[in-house]
Amino acid sequence: MLININAAKCVGIDAVPVTVEVDIARGIGIHLCGLADVAVKESLLRVVTALQALGFHVPGMKIVINLAPADLHKKGSGYDLPIALGIIAASGQAEMPALGEYLIMGELGLDGSVRGIAGALPFAELAVRQGFRGCILPETSALETVELDDAEVYGVRSLGDALRVLSGNGAEDLLIKNSRVYREALENSAAGTGRPGYMDFADIIGQDGAKRGAEIAVAGGHNLILIGPPGSGKSSLARALSGILPPMSHEESLLTSKIYSIAGKAYGGIGLMHARPFRAPHYSASVAAIVGGGNGDNILPGEVSLANGGVLFLDELGQMPKSLIEALRGPIEDRVVSISRLRTKISYPASFMLAAATNPCPCGYYGEGDRCTCTVGQRAGYLARLSGPIMDRIDIHLWMHPVAPGKLVNRVKGEGSAAVAARVLKARALQTERFRDEGISVNAEMGSRQLERFCPLSEACKEMLERLIDRMGLSARAFSRIIKVARTIADLAGERDISPQHIAEAAGYRFLDRRYLG
Repeated sequence: MLININAAKCVGIDAVPVTVEVDIARGIGIHLCGLADVAVKESLLRVVTALQALGFHVPGMKIVINLAPADLHKKGSGYDLPIALGIIAASGQAEMPALGEYLIMGELGLDGSVRGIAGALPFAELAVRQGFRGCILPETSALETVELDDAEVYGVRSLGDALRVLSGNGAEDLLIKNSRVYREALENSAAGTGRPGYMDFADIIGQDGAKRGAEIAVAGGHNLILIGPPGSGKSSLARALSGILPPMSHEESLLTSKIYSIAGKAYGGIGLMHARPFRAPHYSASVAAIVGGGNGDNILPGEVSLANGGVLFLDELGQMPKSLIEALRGPIEDRVVSISRLRTKISYPASFMLAAATNPCPCGYYGEGDRCTCTVGQRAGYLARLSGPIMDRIDIHLWMHPVAPGKLVNRVKGEGSAAVAARVLKARALQTERFRDEGISVNAEMGSRQLERFCPLSEACKEMLERLIDRMGLSARAFSRIIKVARTIADLAGERDISPQHIAEAAGYRFLDRRYLG
């Protein structure tokens, strides 16, 4: 008897249908086909043991299990549950009239329990697109889908729960929105909107100029680099960006949540992500870890995609391999990363704000009186990894000097993150309204067409820019980025037009274009 069960596989940020076909006929042995990886092949042992533990028998006949389409690689343990249900149905051990109406995924334990899987959010979206009645997922994974209004998702803890749903006898208590685990998660979820443990701006002593630059960067989604000696507060200021990031829109939240779901990254909450991600990989991370990688069509997102909609913080940028730094050029400019293999090309969103920190030289003290022990050649070689094309893509350069001893001793605190976040939110609201029909959300994403439309320049601004380009030797990309930063400065000031003062401040944040460290 041939049985078909609906399953799925993630390709990029979307899921594609996979049909688990189970046929039982005369003969012996269990045969699995359909380009399955090792984890899928091992599912046969897990499934047989789980069935026996729950009192089902495995027919002593030939069982053929096919994962269609056969030319698509299948990876992971999520096919355990559909395979087990297919064997039960094909052998006639249980009635499951609703079997073809649901998309089913889940890993089986040897005792018949169902464990979590990656990709629950795209699976639920696929079930809606394909017109299925709903989907059956592990309970912990189904929590990701509670904010999808059109999806009927059942969260199951065991194979027996799945059988109860498919029997059609009523299993409303297993709907994830009706489940006890969902109610408990709601009760335990944090009531506040802030990110726990973030550094408050008020806790960073001094550095008012750098704080101003950081506020502008977050308000417009601009990339920034912090340069300074050890202990000047570069890492603290970068981590304080978490406290002034605005909340995500529903579209941003859904997209970023799908990336985390596919990567199997638990973020400790229910439903979609609402706090913007802050990713801080170690400087020794590989190119594949930063950009993404894998084999065949099983390509996982890297840090640039996990930071989508948020901040990618690269500390000790000067210590990173040059090949890794150069690999960021495409994602920074295009806000998408495309990973190609022999037969596959996968694209992931990578619209992040880059925050980088580095020392100015190997000893770290260039620019601090006579403390630097490096030669001119050593300084030039240290920052040579930051090529012109990379620096062109970084809008705001901030030099951070050590804080004066008097401020440190007296703990003179400045403005807190809450006040800064309020200004950032107001500026972002202006940009959301401005770009409502443009397909972008922040000033940093503007292209040439949007620059011409939303950033008209007066004659005074044009004259100032002409002098700046001539004096600083700016590229066309740096020129456009100065205008974008100036637009953000005007938004923070609540002004409709860009003025020469805004241009001057924006240009002042590009001191590295003058080869200041040469």
